[in-house]
Amino acid sequence: MKLWGGRFRDEENALMEEFNKSFDFDSVLYKQDINGSLAHIYMQVQVGLLNEEEGKLISDGLKSIEKDIEDGVLCLDGNYEDIHSFVEINLIKRIGEVGKKLHTGRSRNDQVAVDMRLFAKEKAYEILEYIENLKATLKEVGKNNPIIMPGYTHLQRAQVVTFKHHLMAYYNMFDRDARRVKNAIGILNESPLGCGALAGTTHNIDRSITCNKLGFKKPVDNFMDGVSDRDYLLELMSDFSIIMMHLSRLSEELILWSSQEFKFIEIDDLYSTGSSIMPQKKNPDGAELIRGKTGRVYGNLISLLTVMKGLPLAYNKDMQEDKEGFFDSVNTLSMCLQIMSRMIATLKVRADNMKNAVKSGFLNATEVADYLVNKNIPFRDAHGIVGQIVIYCEDNDKSIEDLSLEELLQFSDTFEEDIYNFIEYENILDKGIKVNLR
Repeated sequence: MKLWGGRFRDEENALMEEFNKSFDFDSVLYKQDINGSLAHIYMQVQVGLLNEEEGKLISDGLKSIEKDIEDGVLCLDGNYEDIHSFVEINLIKRIGEVGKKLHTGRSRNDQVAVDMRLFAKEKAYEILEYIENLKATLKEVGKNNPIIMPGYTHLQRAQVVTFKHHLMAYYNMFDRDARRVKNAIGILNESPLGCGALAGTTHNIDRSITCNKLGFKKPVDNFMDGVSDRDYLLELMSDFSIIMMHLSRLSEELILWSSQEFKFIEIDDLYSTGSSIMPQKKNPDGAELIRGKTGRVYGNLISLLTVMKGLPLAYNKDMQEDKEGFFDSVNTLSMCLQIMSRMIATLKVRADNMKNAVKSGFLNATEVADYLVNKNIPFRDAHGIVGQIVIYCEDNDKSIEDLSLEELLQFSDTFEEDIYNFIEYENILDKGIKVNLR
């Protein structure tokens, strides 16, 4: 049974029927579809399109369908075109002819639009919760590990920082991500129900009733835009892509830090795997999978951008392609955020290796230059002097702080005993604007 077909002479081609259907993936919208229909029925009763008895009968029927789905009594399977036909057909089977009044004053175009907005808003709030959990984990692990470590540029040791400060850089990234998602929720929080197919309806409906009932802040301003807008999905998928980029950068660092070459951290066994042939291996597969899945989230965004780029107003069937990519992005990002939180929470931090990497990397070279500047040597000259000191240290397998004052005086007669206190790593972290590196 289809919800359309009265003007057709022939049955739909079997291959076309399979090609056209979306039930296999949009069935996840059953709750949103039923909630949207309940709001629509409530409004119909308020404006007189249904009487109280009809409204109660239809509403009870919809609620019984939702309960049976969740209890496993009614399975989301069968030869249905989409979730909308599934709900309506099963409703008519349960309550009879009155069920056919459900769709009065509504089109599948505004129906699917409201379903997707409800779903997108719900999932965006879930993503926000996962982000907040990850932020809290980063903050807690950083607080417990204020260990000095090398900071890098070009993947070369640059200046001394702390593990806490490094993790808090990601905290700030995810904090921005949360604000972006909240902004997207604010923009999408408008109800398209009542837009009809594209030009509203001649029935005396009240869009404000359904809008308030469904928790939107206002009805959309334009009917044609309301049924054809997928900007809110694109904005969220763009936000999701940025979040995945941040997760991927953090994953890359965890992968590097857990290698034998770094040995800064160890990822817990719970989020690692082994090799089928090399018994010594412990692979950072949790982090690698996050890094890899970033590409599929990017791909989903590009796919929907491409779908939407040439569509005339208003609704076009192309827009059915919005769902699978968005569903996949939500599921992928949700899993990645949870796995990352758990990986960070269970990290074993190798403090000694981090400290040793600081000592062997000339990470106080910039401070030596600053010391010379404080002695009235122009910075460019100071930069050159310290460069020569580094070459000397490399040739003699020494660190700068291990050089004697006599050795330092070979490069500049401005050096005094206070140089050693100035370039001691713990003191570097405590000086001036760098105090926040703690």
